[in-house]
Amino acid sequence: MTAHHLTRRGFTAVLACTAFSRVACAQSVPAAFPQKPLTLIVPFSAGGPVDVLGRLLAQDYQARSGHAATVENKTGGAGNIGIDFVRKAAPDGTTLLLIPAGNLTINPTLMKSLSFDVERDFAPITLLASAPNIIIASPKLGVKTIADLIALAKTRKISYGSPGVGSQLHLAMELLKEKAGIDLLHVPYRGSTQALNDLLGDHIDLLATNVTAALPALQGKTVVPLAMTTAERSAQLPDVPTLKESGIDGIDVTSWYGLLAPRAVPNDVRDAIFTVTKDILSNPAVQDKLKAQGLTVVLEPPAQFAERIRRETALWAGVIKSRNIPLQ
Repeated sequence: MTAHHLTRRGFTAVLACTAFSRVACAQSVPAAFPQKPLTLIVPFSAGGPVDVLGRLLAQDYQARSGHAATVENKTGGAGNIGIDFVRKAAPDGTTLLLIPAGNLTINPTLMKSLSFDVERDFAPITLLASAPNIIIASPKLGVKTIADLIALAKTRKISYGSPGVGSQLHLAMELLKEKAGIDLLHVPYRGSTQALNDLLGDHIDLLATNVTAALPALQGKTVVPLAMTTAERSAQLPDVPTLKESGIDGIDVTSWYGLLAPRAVPNDVRDAIFTVTKDILSNPAVQDKLKAQGLTVVLEPPAQFAERIRRETALWAGVIKSRNIPLQ
């Protein structure tokens, strides 16, 4: 990352590193923090939430450590190419993986053949941030609540869109079908943008998506908000109830993004990266930047993050089995 990509604060810190030696700079991070150039592997194209997070972190890692920190977008294979690259990287903390929830908690069950095992091959560092999800409807469907939807679904076929088969939002809707005792027709898309366009064009009746993507349509009142899939209401949409408040218990589906290292990374290095990352994301100015992207900072230490991955993997494995989701 070049100097012109840095904030004024970060640029000043890098100049200080040059003027006062790397030893002085290293004092701004724990001793075990990697004292070499650091690469954050993002397995998706530039511009999405995970990429935004990566570039923000890289900027601050570089400013604090005095060593280059960059984001590398290794795309392909539904994220698996980038994941495998980190699996095979030197376990010294200089190559880290920034990844969405589904790649860690859904793909190991959904995909028949993977080159990696999350628990065996990776050391969780922290959950970084989350984005709330929402179920929205076409105004022409004529429903305003989840109760309305359930009643209507028992009288006619209703379709819903998702970002793809096996996506977190697809499985969230399958979980809703199971708990509500209704049937809905799944229409998979390659991402949320086309799905939202088809909802606006009345080609589908419902869509599960993240709040950031849905916000313009919600503000323009061209879609109807039914419920949040998360445990709590969204700060951006305080009037939209949760599924639990709507009478459907046991569903808490949040889009989240985590940071991991190769499994053999030493514990003190992993903990040092967590400490620095926590400090960066605890900054209110950083939190405001992420909030503008629809992201809320959620910091979990390594053990707690590892437990979240195990818990959600078990949940989605059960849904994939009970709903007969075809393996890929």
